[in-house]
Amino acid sequence: MHTTDASNRMKALRREALELSKKARIASKAAHVVPEARIEARRLQGEADSALAEALSLKDAARLADLHLWRMEKVKSSRKGSRKYEYWMASWREGSKVRNVHLGSCKKLDYQAALQKARKAKAEALGLALGDQRVEN
Repeated sequence: MHTTDASNRMKALRREALELSKKARIASKAAHVVPEARIEARRLQGEADSALAEALSLKDAARLADLHLWRMEKVKSSRKGSRKYEYWMASWREGSKVRNVHLGSCKKLDYQAALQKARKAKAEALGLALGDQRVEN
């Protein structure tokens, strides 16, 4: 997966959850000596669980943001001469293969519209939730 804001946040939350669970384990071992450590261990484990749950919820957002938007140029020649056309294309990985999707003409779509269309196409292809609705194959 390429680096996106959601993937960076997801990695940070996983690291934080790991550190909190280590501290919770240490506190639970110290609970034999200090009785208050058991309460602290439960609190730390709860924070670790919530951080891990938030990281898992960001996984779909990271997958959706990991796409490449590019322009494809085609030159078509005829008797009158050649003409160049540009199209928006989007690429992303599905398993071990790269999927390329044609989005439309650069004359009709700007970058933001093409990006929105690409995210919608990727959400449909992967069966992910886009916004507040779930997309099914």
